[in-house]
Amino acid sequence: MSTRTTIGSSSKVIVLVEGALCVALSVVFSYFKLFSMPQGGSITLEMAPLFYFAYRCGWRWGILAGGVSGLLQMLFGGYIAHPIQAILDYPLAFACMGIAGIFVKNLKQIICGTIAASALRLLCHVLSGVIFFSSYAPDGQNPWVYSFVYNASFMVPSLIISGVIALFLWRKFPNSAA
Repeated sequence: MSTRTTIGSSSKVIVLVEGALCVALSVVFSYFKLFSMPQGGSITLEMAPLFYFAYRCGWRWGILAGGVSGLLQMLFGGYIAHPIQAILDYPLAFACMGIAGIFVKNLKQIICGTIAASALRLLCHVLSGVIFFSSYAPDGQNPWVYSFVYNASFMVPSLIISGVIALFLWRKFPNSAA
């Protein structure tokens, strides 16, 4: 049986400590913006520790860590227009980062998992944009197109930068605590 499914109590402590560190790093990295968008969203390194944790400990732990990171980011200054928007843009969007831990057998699978996780996070932000922020779309522009382009403009660079960093770290320190 895989070590990912049979975690002893000492291994759980290690996973929880690693998870707490990665969540803390994600929240701290969210404050160091490489570029900020006018109506919210920015290019940051906040996804890198969450990807790395998901690679090491699996998708279940990764989803949990991502959700906690999103919740903390929301509590420490997130923009909330509506409770559903808050869930979509913070805990749910960041929980999606854990999906990167589903496939970690080889480099191709890790890249695909990382892209899938980011695509799910992007979907959360696009839905939030269409439902709650469509008034920002220029007259006559489709709110779906506007929300996708707006959110992809910061998500794609963040994915590339964070994905490369997380992959580098995973290749240096691949052993799973789980």
